[in-house]
Amino acid sequence: MPAPGRFQFAIDRGGTFTDVFARCPGGRVRVLKLLSEDPANYRDAPTEGIRRLLQQECGTPFPKDRPLDTSCIEWIRMGTTVATNALLERKGERLALLITRGFRDLLYVGTQARPKIFDLAVSMPEVLYEAVVEVDERVVLYQEGCQLSGNTQPVTGVTGDSLVVQRPVDLEALRGPLKALLAKGVCSLAVVLLHSYAWPHHEREVGSLARELGFRQVSLSSEVMPMVRAVPRGYTACADAYLTPCISRYLEGFRAGFASQLQGVPVLFMRSDGGLTPMDSFSGSRAILSGPAGGVVGYAVTTYRQEGGQPVIGFDMGGTSTDVSRYAGEYEHVFEATTAGIRIQAPQLDINTVAAGGGSQLFFRSGLFVVGPESAGAHPGPACYRKGGPLTVTDANLCLGRLLPEYFPCIFGPHEDQPLCRDSTLQAFRELTASICASLGPGAALSVEEVAMGFVRVANEAMCRPIRALTQARGHDTSRHILACFGGAGGQHACAIARTLGMGKVFIHKYSGILSAYGLALADVVHEAQEPCALAYAPEAFARLDERIGALKQECVQALEGQGFSRARIGTEAFLHLRYERTDCALMCSAKGYPATPASCRSGDFGASFLARYSEEFGFTIPGRAILVDDIRVRGTATAGLGREEPVAASQVPPRVEKVTRCYFEGGYQATRIYLLEELTWGHCIPGPSILIGQSSTILVEPDCTAAVTRLGDICITVGSGAVQPIGPQRDPIQLSIFSHRFMSIAEQMGRILQRTAISTNIKERLDFSCALFGPEGGLVSNAPHIPVHLGAMQETVQFQIRNLGSDLQEGDVILSNHPCAGGSHLPDLTVITPVFWPGEPRPVFFVASRGHHADIGGITPGSMPPHSHSLQEEGAVFISFKLVKKGLFQEEEVTKALMAPGQTPGSSGTRSLHDNLSDLRAQVAANQKGIHLVNELIGQYGLEVVQAYMAHIQANAEMAVQDMLRDFARDRGEPGRPLLVEAEDFMDDGSPIRLKVSIDPQEGKAVFDFTGSGHEVHGNCNAPRAITLSALIYCLRCMVGQDIPLNQGCLAPVRAVIPPGSLLDPSPDAAVVGGNVLTSQRVVDVILRAFGACAASQGCMNNITFGNEHVSYYETVAGGAGAGPGWHGRSGVHTHMTNTRITDPEILEKRYPVILRCFEVARGTGGAGQFRGGDSVRRELQFREQMVLSVLSERRAFRPYGLHGGESGSPGLNLLIRRDGRTINLGGKTSVAVFPGDTFRLQTPGGGGFGAPTQPAAAKEGQEMPPRGRAFAERGSVCDYRLAQETA
Repeated sequence: MPAPGRFQFAIDRGGTFTDVFARCPGGRVRVLKLLSEDPANYRDAPTEGIRRLLQQECGTPFPKDRPLDTSCIEWIRMGTTVATNALLERKGERLALLITRGFRDLLYVGTQARPKIFDLAVSMPEVLYEAVVEVDERVVLYQEGCQLSGNTQPVTGVTGDSLVVQRPVDLEALRGPLKALLAKGVCSLAVVLLHSYAWPHHEREVGSLARELGFRQVSLSSEVMPMVRAVPRGYTACADAYLTPCISRYLEGFRAGFASQLQGVPVLFMRSDGGLTPMDSFSGSRAILSGPAGGVVGYAVTTYRQEGGQPVIGFDMGGTSTDVSRYAGEYEHVFEATTAGIRIQAPQLDINTVAAGGGSQLFFRSGLFVVGPESAGAHPGPACYRKGGPLTVTDANLCLGRLLPEYFPCIFGPHEDQPLCRDSTLQAFRELTASICASLGPGAALSVEEVAMGFVRVANEAMCRPIRALTQARGHDTSRHILACFGGAGGQHACAIARTLGMGKVFIHKYSGILSAYGLALADVVHEAQEPCALAYAPEAFARLDERIGALKQECVQALEGQGFSRARIGTEAFLHLRYERTDCALMCSAKGYPATPASCRSGDFGASFLARYSEEFGFTIPGRAILVDDIRVRGTATAGLGREEPVAASQVPPRVEKVTRCYFEGGYQATRIYLLEELTWGHCIPGPSILIGQSSTILVEPDCTAAVTRLGDICITVGSGAVQPIGPQRDPIQLSIFSHRFMSIAEQMGRILQRTAISTNIKERLDFSCALFGPEGGLVSNAPHIPVHLGAMQETVQFQIRNLGSDLQEGDVILSNHPCAGGSHLPDLTVITPVFWPGEPRPVFFVASRGHHADIGGITPGSMPPHSHSLQEEGAVFISFKLVKKGLFQEEEVTKALMAPGQTPGSSGTRSLHDNLSDLRAQVAANQKGIHLVNELIGQYGLEVVQAYMAHIQANAEMAVQDMLRDFARDRGEPGRPLLVEAEDFMDDGSPIRLKVSIDPQEGKAVFDFTGSGHEVHGNCNAPRAITLSALIYCLRCMVGQDIPLNQGCLAPVRAVIPPGSLLDPSPDAAVVGGNVLTSQRVVDVILRAFGACAASQGCMNNITFGNEHVSYYETVAGGAGAGPGWHGRSGVHTHMTNTRITDPEILEKRYPVILRCFEVARGTGGAGQFRGGDSVRRELQFREQMVLSVLSERRAFRPYGLHGGESGSPGLNLLIRRDGRTINLGGKTSVAVFPGDTFRLQTPGGGGFGAPTQPAAAKEGQEMPPRGRAFAERGSVCDYRLAQETA
């Protein structure tokens, strides 16, 4: 690579440290690390880094108080966490939101789902804006069959969609509110108008007026990210308006440190998508991953190329976060992701923050070793930082001898001038070890080292789970990857992580400690152009697609040429964002590798690319289904980074051993050699155990591993299998924690297979399913995801099959069941159960099962959820113990006949989705097969006796956690030594009581939940199967425990539930139950929480709304108010307790269905008053454009959500139909009614109850407990988004 004539700087400004990579004139490389914030010594870390290196290399002084001379600087490249930190800490620009009238709370409500399903105090990230101005304007999509009167002439939008401008924007009405904002000092605006992705004219008019009035930052959603879906586009516009001024101020300050404000020096910043952009084009919404993106580029350009194109997992473990990502020849992008609670719609590298890094705190809870998610952060940091911090993973490594304080800089302590303190760490571990041994009882004799090693092993297993999820989500084998390790803390864990995942090789670049900075030096300059589209991918659209691709390519080329790049150095790549019709799963597809054919665009065969990717990710395609184009995107790149690295000199002598220390591994201490990385060179081979120490990283080479220095000076570690430590069936708290992760991983991997291979929207996209592992007696071992209404219910189903079939359960059989008497919740939830056999065992040793919600299984209404059913037969096909697979053969003919059987009942139909039913059932069978394979793998590794023993230990652990909660509650409420009795009662809207008496034994930590006195089975469908009541009970117990525990059979072990047969909580086998699943379950939760005084009632309803006709059908549930509790106000506009479903985005709703959403806002004042206020409900208005049937299934229209301890009740819900002639009709809680064009349905959901007397209102925020709990790391990426999506099914 030719030596530069001037200095080239690549700088990563992180949250704690700033890393500087510099290539000096003549080719010499310098590396520097300094604190990102050190105001006593310098104003700006990147500027200071450049100053120090220039002064050292040039030999002349560069005074701190004078701007730096730039004549010797060729270029500067930077990545920065300025935007990320401002978002995390909510320290951005003061901002106002301008939004279409009727939608002032659209971004506040968001998807309506809560992020943590077991937190009674529903805590949501704060919105970024401080004020809202509603804009008088409205644009709707034109629909051919629309029968609304006065439907004006359509106009054509930029997507090709036809639209109707129902109300032009009223600019004069905006002047006053905008001037008032300026008067208050708000100078930044985000403008979000419905359907502006297709009709941006209204936003442009508003933007022109705002700039004319003097607003300094105006972010139009149609310009920031012109994609359909108002909520994520609105969040993105807000993030842009909130963060861009912060970036601008930072850039102004950065420029001020240089002579001539850096004129003539190319300064490029890394964007979230892994490309560099000029400083003046760097904006807030594209800056979120600016820092970590450089690391991905770094390992992609180095590890992937040097290792011959083998796929790579990037493992970036720093002090405060751990990021994982993947590269296999192309950067893996996501186009929508959540950071700090804000959903941002922009191209981003798929970087997954999965743990808190070395700062992950260590806990011993209810017999389990727990690592994170709480983080010690940079301040106070780990215990060894000398600031009174907690024990962390870093402390565990220090305790084990894997970190050596003498090789760390003296930057710790209150004055940042002392070394790491090993004594503080050892003292804290002695105290924790004594506490653990006391908890485990007589005979427990763990050493400090065993405890520290246990925490390291648990931390490694916890990090392996998301890595498996990241690879398997797209159908890749984790073991076929190389682990590229970087970041300051990753080298201590790399060998163990790779071994656990079955990887044979770890690659650590010579600049691994500053790889993000080095990646900046290697990155390409990028310009992207994107526009929305509404065409089908079909021959008649190819010319238009080619035209738009050509125009976007030209835009990219011109932008890069304008930065000084010649055309020869510029490349472009076109993408189409494609999806199947009637699905939401869009893939961004390049035609790279798919040349044009006579039946494709001239730009390439995007259709073939889409089919190949769809098949790879999901295992099938959908022949005959139309493919739609959502967006057209072109990525232009210009190569301008460093060239190839030069090889290092070959070794002539063996590596010098710096010293020999003692390091603890499995089995005890071993002599461990220390080497200095700077002394190692090509050809050196270092067997483990050894420690390699560099300026910014420490690498642990474990026993049975060998490190070799490559030709380019990097470290490549060959990972051996390691010595297998025998494990007995006796309870070991460390193995208990590891087995807990392994059992959960089985359920999670089953879920990935099910989601990949299912075909229906409900399972593939809404993720409405659960997968679970059960013991030989049918007791739940692990369940994923944690959908509240499924918790515990599948256990009832498996145990029923064991009782019902007995010895008739043979290897090769798979059982299908959905009947309430067999543990079913409601009929659309089909459960597929497979026994797991082991050689030599006559009975199943485990069971695996998957429960998925099927869109239709017949019955009297489409969707199989009729609001007015009176018997089970009206709700669809029924299966009790149906053998779906016999002796390995799928019984397609028999199951088809059963699915069509409801059609024999007058007024009813067989399934309306037979093809999807059969495909999804096959997917459930495949998921179970994956579970069997993983269970057998686990048994093969540890033995059947050990695996079953730890199954029982983990169930006992959950039992212990619930017992502790019950004892604490009885001690706080009752008299010493005497049983405690609490009771509660509430009513369904028809007057049916739900009564509960709970008797708690404070010595044993056991309780009886007695529902005797609850109402009789009802004529309607609000009967709840017994399994639903048990699910509600396990959900409440988990909420009240207040910490993560394994959710399994053990949770119910200390509890006996008395549910009277014939009541609405255990109805007869033929009773209708669809309303029990979605309504009565909520009331059961309210009654349990009332008995314990945990919090006031939440809305107590799911507000089930269905509308449709012979052409279309739609179903949604709608949020309401959350109940307040001791220390928090209830959240407004959120789903609570037994449901957490997301609501359809307004633009998607209006695009696909013949309705107009007129209003979706918080109904202020509907929450109950109290010292802590109940959450407010929402108001939602739907106007119909065609004749349809509207069905409503709701509760809390008569009995209001209760308040507690003097708090007032929340407002009841109200369902109104406003006819087009103005007549208003109260529909009541449950009805089906014909609606006509122009009719409007107004839904007001119930509010939450208040807590405490309202005489002294508290100042706590919604969902904020006092005092706040420990800080958890900011989880993000596709793995996190998938888990959140599962929990909002």
